[in-house]
Amino acid sequence: MTAQRQERNGGRGMIALRFRLVSIALWSSLGWVGLGVQACLPVPAEATTTERVVVNRYTGLAIEGYDPVGYFVDGRPEIGREDFEASEAGAVWRFRNEGNRASFVAHPDIYGPMFGGYDPTALARGVTVAGNPRFWLISEERLYLFGREANRDAFAADAPRVLREAKARWPELEQDLAQ
Repeated sequence: MTAQRQERNGGRGMIALRFRLVSIALWSSLGWVGLGVQACLPVPAEATTTERVVVNRYTGLAIEGYDPVGYFVDGRPEIGREDFEASEAGAVWRFRNEGNRASFVAHPDIYGPMFGGYDPTALARGVTVAGNPRFWLISEERLYLFGREANRDAFAADAPRVLREAKARWPELEQDLAQ
């Protein structure tokens, strides 16, 4: 996380992590009772599903900092570099090089993941689930991210049906997401 982003976020990510670690240590010291209570504590989510683009709530990075253009150019997920960032759709995107950054800035609608990075198989069921940048597929020249490998496989088996259902439900689901 850049110093500027830490300052903007007020260091909330580290504070939440420290609180969680202290809570775990405290409850663990209480033995079995501690384990029961500890299981009830909320676990911080890595990605938020209340935005139109899936963003890591602590870093502000879209698709966990992976280079969206890299899926098309390199044929695999590649972590972007802090030196090559761009802001688009309320998210910070990272790229491996200036060329990938320039391509994305010129055509974010082409290189950005479809449905803002939400899993299309989940959308087809009527729920928003953040896609994992490690489970991906390019279909009809669009990038899709999936929450689980099984969802990617189900999508690949019947992409036209899943896309038809996801596209039908997306406007209503997108409207419920924060602006």
